[in-house]
Amino acid sequence: MFDSPFDFLTLVIAIIAIALAQKAMSQVSALRRRLDAIEGAGAARTAMPPPLVPMPGFEQAPPMAPSASQPPPLPEPPPILPEAEEQPAASAPSAAPPPLPQPAPGFEETLGTRWVVWIGGLTLALGGFFMVRYSIEAGLLGPGVRTMLGGLFALALLAAGEWTRRKENISSIAPVPIANIPAILTAAGTAVAFATVYAAYALYDFLAPATAFILLGMVALGTLAAALLHGPALAGLGIAGAFATPILVSSDKPDYWSLYIYLAIVTAAAFGLARIRLWRWLAVTTIAFALLWTFPCLACGPDLIAPHAFHVIAGFVLAALLVVCGFMFGPEGSGEEIEPISSASLAAYLFGAMLIVLNSFHADIAMISFALLVAGALFVAWRAPAAVGAVGAAAAFVFIVFGEWAVRSNAEMLVLPGGAIPGIGPAATDGSVSLHLVTAAIFAAAFGIAGFLAQLRFATTQVTVTWAAAAVFTPVALLVTLYARIAHLDRSIPFAILAVLLAAAYAAATEALTRRGERPELSPSIALAATGALASLALALTFALEKGWLTIALALVSLGTAWLSVQRPIPFLRWLAAILAGIVVLRIGNEPRIAGDAVGTTPIFNWLLWGYGIPALSFWAGSHLLRRNGDDPPLRIVEAAAILFTVLLAFMEIRHLVNAGDVYYASAGLTEVALQVCVTLAMAIGLERLRLRTGSIVHNVGAVLLAGFAGLASVWGLLVLENPMLWTQDVGGSFINLLLLGYALPAVLALLLSYAVAGHRPPSYGNSIAAGALILALAYVTFEVRRLHHGPVLSRGATTDAEQYSYSIAWLMFGVALLGIGILVNSQRARLASAVVIGLTVLKAFFIDMSTLTGVYRALSFMGLGIVLVAIGWLYQRILFRRQAPPPVPQAEG
Repeated sequence: MFDSPFDFLTLVIAIIAIALAQKAMSQVSALRRRLDAIEGAGAARTAMPPPLVPMPGFEQAPPMAPSASQPPPLPEPPPILPEAEEQPAASAPSAAPPPLPQPAPGFEETLGTRWVVWIGGLTLALGGFFMVRYSIEAGLLGPGVRTMLGGLFALALLAAGEWTRRKENISSIAPVPIANIPAILTAAGTAVAFATVYAAYALYDFLAPATAFILLGMVALGTLAAALLHGPALAGLGIAGAFATPILVSSDKPDYWSLYIYLAIVTAAAFGLARIRLWRWLAVTTIAFALLWTFPCLACGPDLIAPHAFHVIAGFVLAALLVVCGFMFGPEGSGEEIEPISSASLAAYLFGAMLIVLNSFHADIAMISFALLVAGALFVAWRAPAAVGAVGAAAAFVFIVFGEWAVRSNAEMLVLPGGAIPGIGPAATDGSVSLHLVTAAIFAAAFGIAGFLAQLRFATTQVTVTWAAAAVFTPVALLVTLYARIAHLDRSIPFAILAVLLAAAYAAATEALTRRGERPELSPSIALAATGALASLALALTFALEKGWLTIALALVSLGTAWLSVQRPIPFLRWLAAILAGIVVLRIGNEPRIAGDAVGTTPIFNWLLWGYGIPALSFWAGSHLLRRNGDDPPLRIVEAAAILFTVLLAFMEIRHLVNAGDVYYASAGLTEVALQVCVTLAMAIGLERLRLRTGSIVHNVGAVLLAGFAGLASVWGLLVLENPMLWTQDVGGSFINLLLLGYALPAVLALLLSYAVAGHRPPSYGNSIAAGALILALAYVTFEVRRLHHGPVLSRGATTDAEQYSYSIAWLMFGVALLGIGILVNSQRARLASAVVIGLTVLKAFFIDMSTLTGVYRALSFMGLGIVLVAIGWLYQRILFRRQAPPPVPQAEG
């Protein structure tokens, strides 16, 4: 049915335009019925296109002078009052009742009076186009005859449209809600006229460029004038046909200069019509169609960059002149407000220019054109606040252009699962580094200076923040991309110096804006300027320092940001300190050794101490400064980073010490687990004390997490995975050995932690920690007895009667010692622990000693246990629960 996909596309576009116009025509019909009901007259009225819902700046269309063929407009009818409120005057004669409202048209009426006419108009236009194509393919008519016939057909359609319009106006019959036949005929005529002139110029060379330009301009102006008379239906169909004409009437050798000159004229006519009638939809549709015509450049060579650049530049200029509110010939602006269409129109053509730059591999003409449009966006936004949104879009597109340029020459920056992208590399990149350096410097200066001066020019927060964000983001982003492209992510002192200068500029801007603090709308801009200063300083450290020093530097910058937030109470600075802390945390997640292989083998005093210790101190100091202004999420993030780096410092140093500098060692031994448990318990005690002073939920949760980790490490690490009685492990000397480090010291620290939480947490929490301390202490006593009997390797050898008896004696002595401590310090917890130990000893005597011990050891075990139990009973009776003797009863005298 269709010769090519473009034919079907044209039909679809035309149908969409018809659908858009249907609503407008329905509104025309409803307005006519209401006017008939008010006036009660049957005279014909001139059909005026209904105003659409205006956007900001598109509030009201200017009045039009009536033409000679149209009667003067009727006076505005009075408003209709509700039926309950109408009170007829006593002296006024009774008026004739208004005619009843006409019923809504049914399906048959709608089909016969509207859709048939619209489809007929569309068929006329397409028939003319296809007749031209058929004559070309079949060679029936010569080029001159084809052109002449096309022109005559267009004139016939235009004449028919005008005749039907005049015939309808002079008729005395009231208009009914039918399709606008004059508008549809005129739309078909203008579309054929566009195609005829374009074919005469581009296909047959009948017209010189100047002549074609004049004729196409005349057709565009004629379309504009006709749409003023016939309404949005003509505008929709005419614009759709105009933009589809180059597809339907095409050539094997396209001339892009002719195409884009033609599109510029069409765009100017459409924008002019949208401006006069204040039709928002028409401006948006024109921008969308014009942007679609940018994509053919993606399949063209470098010789065709100039016409594509002309296309986006011409569209940008026309949008600035006719669409942007408050600038040149555009609609009136509504104060200092960002208007979506004004900003999006400029951003659309900036996007097209960006595509041309990327597709042409940053050719000089494309880069210059893109720079001109960016400068134009800044200029228009400076004069018209409605277009300030285009400034943000321009900043983003600048970053994309330079970022793509940097990535093309540094393919290793693309960390992809499948490897580098084929074809990406230095060979695929132009070598115009100097052009990019100059362009980047101009962009950075333009965005930075204009963004700062805009804070003094505008008074709306939305506008000032947009300018400030672009002023901060663009120079920083350009510096990063240039560093990646030129320095290849290596150390570079020149780039570090540039970053320091940029930080100084932002700091000066922050101070200058702070002195104007009486303007509340500047607060976000001040925060953004301060952010730019700190971000530039962090970049300077990144450019100048190695990986390990960079981690330290970023942590110090976070501390500096916290201090600055105290001196300059800008809310965003607190978040910036937290963000920098998060960046440092992400860095150690990528490389826990901080400095890589250069961490060193010296115990304690190695890169881990500086790489974790200095950031930990910075975050602790930063959290102290941030706490001065209250508790909030940024403070909690920095506090969490401080705890994390402190814990990681201890753990990493322990691994480094135990494993001879290899922090990636596959397994852990008893020494490492013991040290980690001890350090974790010590830090939990410190956090318990600290949280009582700060009341921080982070310190609270951190203390609980550390205690939980210590408990799990003690159970699974010390008692199961690294238990010296289960696995071969050399524990060392008789008394100064790993048992002391792995079980005795953790037992003492756990006992101290239980006392640290007493009275501040639930009793069950403290009692659980105390029970863990008792288990570790009893394990130490047991392991130490076995060490004395078996030597440094506890898992070897059989258990003798003397050893079994030693366990009972040691447990009894431990239980008695706990009882003595409980009596001396009056600790019920110690006495209960003594009872538990002695109870275990009793169970051991009856279930183990009775069956395994023989001879004198069995007798001594039970004798000793009995003596101890009796002694304990005596202590409880005489010391702890001693009863006072009742006083003697006096004897009566006899």
